[in-house]
Amino acid sequence: MYRPVATATPRGGLPSDSGDSVVTLDQVPRWSDAEHRLSLDYESEDPSFSNSYFADPLASSSGAESSGNGMVSRFPVDHEINSKIYLWRGNPWNLEVDTVVNSTNENLDEAHSSPGLHAAAGPGLAEECATLGGCRTGMAKVTNAYDLPARRVIHTVGPKYAVKYHTAAENALSHCYRSCLELLIENGLKSIAMGCIYTEAKNYPREPAAHVAIRTLRRFLEKQKDKISAVVFCTTTASDTEIYKRLLPLYFPRDKHEEEVAISKLPADVGDENGETIIDERKIRIKPLPKKNIPKPPKAPVEPPVSDVGLIRRNSSYLDSYLDPAFMSLIKDPDQRRKEQWEKTAQAQSGWNCAKMLGFGDLGGPPLSAAEEYSLHSRYLAKANSLNLSEIAEMKIVYRGGVDSEGRPVMVVVGAHFLLRCLDLERFVLYVVKEFEPLIQKPYSIVYFHSAASLQLQPDLGWMRRLQQVLGRKHQRNLHAIYVLHPTFHLKATIFTLQLLVDNVVWKKVVYVDRLLQLFRYVPREQLTIPDFVFQHDLEVNGGKGLIVDPRTKYVYQRP
Repeated sequence: MYRPVATATPRGGLPSDSGDSVVTLDQVPRWSDAEHRLSLDYESEDPSFSNSYFADPLASSSGAESSGNGMVSRFPVDHEINSKIYLWRGNPWNLEVDTVVNSTNENLDEAHSSPGLHAAAGPGLAEECATLGGCRTGMAKVTNAYDLPARRVIHTVGPKYAVKYHTAAENALSHCYRSCLELLIENGLKSIAMGCIYTEAKNYPREPAAHVAIRTLRRFLEKQKDKISAVVFCTTTASDTEIYKRLLPLYFPRDKHEEEVAISKLPADVGDENGETIIDERKIRIKPLPKKNIPKPPKAPVEPPVSDVGLIRRNSSYLDSYLDPAFMSLIKDPDQRRKEQWEKTAQAQSGWNCAKMLGFGDLGGPPLSAAEEYSLHSRYLAKANSLNLSEIAEMKIVYRGGVDSEGRPVMVVVGAHFLLRCLDLERFVLYVVKEFEPLIQKPYSIVYFHSAASLQLQPDLGWMRRLQQVLGRKHQRNLHAIYVLHPTFHLKATIFTLQLLVDNVVWKKVVYVDRLLQLFRYVPREQLTIPDFVFQHDLEVNGGKGLIVDPRTKYVYQRP
């Protein structure tokens, strides 16, 4: 569908006459190129008229320049970052880059996507988008690019704009750009082309949106510039092109003159270190703790006033008890957290994984912190609540039981229903998280029917480790016991391996029971819904000794 451009694209970023031509990055002007200095002509306009949309920020008076003297630039000249920025007038999907960005809605509909993208990519893109389960505002998801010259397409959902919720819209839009860049790095890609992530239907003003886009990208590149080789700002209208030409020198100055002029021309609020809007009233203020073990010269005892007696007891050890380490770790810089996760993943992939070599699955990688487990569980729970997982529920692999002999709620797992060949494991994990969430808030038990389950393929230990991480530490703490009915030698060996390699706490709570009557000592019969084949298997294994099964009601009675 695409053909290479035979001649170079005209300097300045204008597309060729053919809309379906492939344009390489060599044909797109870099922002740092000297011949692309902004030169707008306003001689024909009334000099007394202040044009808020097309005024040249670099055509400042001497008074404006002098007003910036003595101030430190919030966006200093950085030639390495500037060399990664491109400005292109045309559609992003005509560019030969690793990734292009599609601005769409929560349902990832073709009708609400960037105009012309699906027509250029082919029907496969819409089919894959339909399997993603939608996308929340401010977030992003990645798909294949199909017939496009790019390798991937990142879909993101921009916010609706209202003056009343201006700050929330700004931060949501900023998160759109950050999510796209984070997905770019997570997928091992280097170059990205992104259009203006806002639509007329959502009423987002163009110039404020451009401010958010450019400053967010600048802050991200300051921390992750070694992982990104090129970012192309794509515009499709003359007004957008002019806006970006005027605003880029403010956040990506190419020399000291542009840096000095930008000091006086930048908005008062350019966001925090991530480009997000700062609200002083909502800041979390944590004062430094008092220093300990500092010798002080002896002083004469002074009797404190009665009203201050209670305050004396509030020393540093008192404050220490109120500082939760998990909370303190949550306030770490998000880019730093993401960088640490990438480093952990790279370290795990580069090392020897003995468990994987032995066929147990991927058990490598460092353990997750409490904050990381909480974040992982929250993401899975939010996604599970937004999806229809009825096909997993109909398989009756996991379902709620009654209560055990001590009143704890019971979750039932049927191993023989776990058909690995026709089961989407990722959707199954989402269903497990959704079903277990009400139970793990307090002590509970699990009943696992292993009857005839040895005939089915089972997931490896690496998947079991991942499932435990998703369920989180609350599951580990509140789980009372796992009652395993009809265990086999292979299952016992597997659980022993789980104790050694995965979790020494959870898997030591396993209680093996060989027959149904033994299980009913822990969980009463009337509290369980038991499949028919479990009764049949129990009779075959135990030979009917000591019990009678009512074939109509399936109740089990002890043989006289």
